[in-house]
Amino acid sequence: MISAYQSSLSALQAFSTRLQSNANNVANISTEGFKKTRVVFADQQPHGVKTHVEKVETPGAKIYEQTTDGYELIELSNVDLADELPGMNLSNTFYKANLKTIQATNEMFGSLLDLKA
Repeated sequence: MISAYQSSLSALQAFSTRLQSNANNVANISTEGFKKTRVVFADQQPHGVKTHVEKVETPGAKIYEQTTDGYELIELSNVDLADELPGMNLSNTFYKANLKTIQATNEMFGSLLDLKA
């Protein structure tokens, strides 16, 4: 049962990192030249998930903007809201699922202790 705790806690941290990345991307959607981040999951032995945050270097849209020196080509953020919102929704769902796993493990552990007593 301890491995269930370790796996679920590891997943909670991983999905929390992913939600933070999504939130940062959405918050900077209007920041010129901002490069979004993505979270990559990998197995962690013996039980769990580890995360790695990496910057996505794809170019953002480019527009001409009027400045005091005339028109300049400005690169916008490469964040796509249509990608970020479903990702946030999925991360939220997976986070809740891991909370339920911890709750179920708690209940089983409590029942086991009741039987022992």
